[in-house]
Amino acid sequence: MSVYSKIYEEVLSVERDAVASLLHSLDREVMDKIVNLLLTVKQNGKRVITAGCGTSGIAARKIAHTLSVIEVPSFFLSPENSVHGGFGVIQDGDVVVLLSKGGNTQEILDYLPACNAKNAIIIGVTENEDSVLGRNCNLLLKVAVEKEPCPWNLIASASILAVIAAFDAIAFAVLHHNGLTKDDFYLIHPGGSAGEKLRPKI
Repeated sequence: MSVYSKIYEEVLSVERDAVASLLHSLDREVMDKIVNLLLTVKQNGKRVITAGCGTSGIAARKIAHTLSVIEVPSFFLSPENSVHGGFGVIQDGDVVVLLSKGGNTQEILDYLPACNAKNAIIIGVTENEDSVLGRNCNLLLKVAVEKEPCPWNLIASASILAVIAAFDAIAFAVLHHNGLTKDDFYLIHPGGSAGEKLRPKI
């Protein structure tokens, strides 16, 4: 038996429980509003722009990719580049998804003035509804977990899995209602094993 088995089991159990807790903790009405909003993005010629720092940035990239895969035009906008002119890409009616676990990350708060001035719709994703982000977004998706598996309850791992899982649920709800077909999917995903499975047989 592995000498590290106890640690493996503890970490995997904490992360499993974090995702399972979303079945009861996520606000379904807020999720419905996000789904309905995302269903309008492509038809209205808008985009979804995601942003986050550190581990939240990795989650933001994943969310943007998943949405693009289901034909909701999306991309990640780096906080580093945003304050040096990158905010120019945000336009009227775009949806901006801002991720910050504590809700007070300054690099993320920097998006707020530009988004508001440009009439972008801000979706805040945080565990702290009383944070600056929580109080200043158009839609607040609160994603909170009981604990992280690290010894100090600080390294965002279970919480980031929870954020990704929550947006997977939202994305697949969009997929079930936006009319995307397997043929459409093959057009945008001809590579890899998915493309191979979808490729017409000659």
